[in-house]
Amino acid sequence: MPDEPKTWLVAGLGNPGPEYELTPHNLGFLAVDRLAVRNGVRITRPESQALTGLGKVGNSPVILAKPQTFMNRSGASVRDLLARYELSAANLILVYDELALEWNSLRLRPKGSSAGHNGVKSVIGSLGTEEFARVRVGIRPEHALSGNADFVLAPLRRAQMLELDALLDTVCQAVESIIAEGVEKSMAKYNRRAQGSKEEE
Repeated sequence: MPDEPKTWLVAGLGNPGPEYELTPHNLGFLAVDRLAVRNGVRITRPESQALTGLGKVGNSPVILAKPQTFMNRSGASVRDLLARYELSAANLILVYDELALEWNSLRLRPKGSSAGHNGVKSVIGSLGTEEFARVRVGIRPEHALSGNADFVLAPLRRAQMLELDALLDTVCQAVESIIAEGVEKSMAKYNRRAQGSKEEE
């Protein structure tokens, strides 16, 4: 008999509330919302301090989640969801914004440190491991060397809004690829710099 498809928890990081909805720091939420639409999942269930939706991506069962604890305390919600569905960190895909990467770039990784991202730091602290897949979505403005809290919590600029649809679709394709083919193959396809950028990470 063929193996049962692996069940995945896909958690997007962000802050709840309309004032944060279209900010760079909420790209994790926006990506999970788009993934839900693409795969016919409704994210409406309140559980483990998150809004969740159950469904499938391809043949694989998924729990799509948006922790409602605010970014810096996301870890407890992710930990409790994994426990609730009897999953381990190996079943987690974490999607979040990354200030170290240029806007419109993407990095997939099978594991790694928080790189200073407080939401990821919270997840690592709560799970006690860095061994989980992540999709990092670049938010740094063009030509800026670094950003700050004011920038990540400010509304997306008009130029970014024009590119947001295509970016979210690419993020979703990357998550769907991890679920279908694993992280290593997906990294080769989706790890990319921003259009026209010569910078390496």
